[in-house]
Amino acid sequence: MYYKRLLKAEIIRGLQTNPAVAIIGPRQVGKTSLAKDIIGEMDVNSIYLDLEKPSDLLKLDNAEWFLSQQKGKLICLDEIQRKPEIFPLIRSLVDEWRGNSHFLILGSASRELIMQSSESLAGRISYKQLTPFLFNEIGQDIKLEDYLVKGGFPRSILPDNNVSMEWRLDFITTFLERDLLFWSGFSTQTMRKLWQMTAHLNGQTINYNMLSLSLNVSNVTCRNYIELLASTFMLNLLPPYEANLKKRIVKSPKIYLNDTGITNSLLGIRNFESLAGSPALGGIWELAVYSNLKGHFPRAMFYFYRTSNGAEIDIVMEYLNKRFAIECKAGQQPSLGRGNWNAIEDINPDYVFVVAPVKEGWPMKEKVDVVNIPELINSIEKNL
Repeated sequence: MYYKRLLKAEIIRGLQTNPAVAIIGPRQVGKTSLAKDIIGEMDVNSIYLDLEKPSDLLKLDNAEWFLSQQKGKLICLDEIQRKPEIFPLIRSLVDEWRGNSHFLILGSASRELIMQSSESLAGRISYKQLTPFLFNEIGQDIKLEDYLVKGGFPRSILPDNNVSMEWRLDFITTFLERDLLFWSGFSTQTMRKLWQMTAHLNGQTINYNMLSLSLNVSNVTCRNYIELLASTFMLNLLPPYEANLKKRIVKSPKIYLNDTGITNSLLGIRNFESLAGSPALGGIWELAVYSNLKGHFPRAMFYFYRTSNGAEIDIVMEYLNKRFAIECKAGQQPSLGRGNWNAIEDINPDYVFVVAPVKEGWPMKEKVDVVNIPELINSIEKNL
């Protein structure tokens, strides 16, 4: 079964207005399927090369000659991080050919990690990040409980719990034992331990000293490992919201893994019954809310707010001159505590949303609504 991705229309618009578009995101998230769907819909003459396939990589041994013969086609290069040295050539070709829709580039590493692209294609490329499935993309066929347990990777969400769990465990092993080897200077064993530790810390502020001591590595090494996980879309760091407020703000970022299913696998949680009784439930729910917000509003800025006096809001979202305070509650009868109300007073948002796994939301007070995930997205869009 193929589900339409919300990012598709934006990528097509990007190709129509840029010489190159890059779809970046974690491995196995559906970049290739989306690219082939876009090429089919645009009905253009195209060529697709998978740079992890030796025969396709061999075609680029003389890349200048080969690519120059593809003028007039949409050239799709998959897993571009395997050949980052090709970016200066792409820049030269798009400048020579002029116009738009020349290259569709897919990569499993951030543009910061693929440094040549940002240096060589500045002003010529648009980056689009594909996330695991958003709940609005598949929610009509998937129960929320399954979505929270399995996450949003295409090969994880559709099978039963056991098959899904096995796929996610294989995904983790493949990343550690094969993909990680592409980036030098990292230990598979240490990275596995760190990844499992961050799963336990999901939704909490990060303490690099504690992590480095637990792993018996230096603080710098620990930060490098975290940076690699972030650059390969395995986790996100959410910065604190400061905005010149005269408050004693918690300065450490919060950490979120990139997918609830991967997080559950690292924690050994196999089904919703286990998740519901786990102390990880609150963090998993918060991760689901944050992931869906990032996927629907990729240009928004996200923060969290916490002071030493206990004022706290899980997510602060700023977008199009609007500020939203978003508090995540994993229960079906959510309420806000004094610390939440103090935080709301501090940051003065345009609207407050309390996001809970409820069938239908309700107004808590003026400009403060209880909502579920689809209602959250719709309400933000209406208030922009």
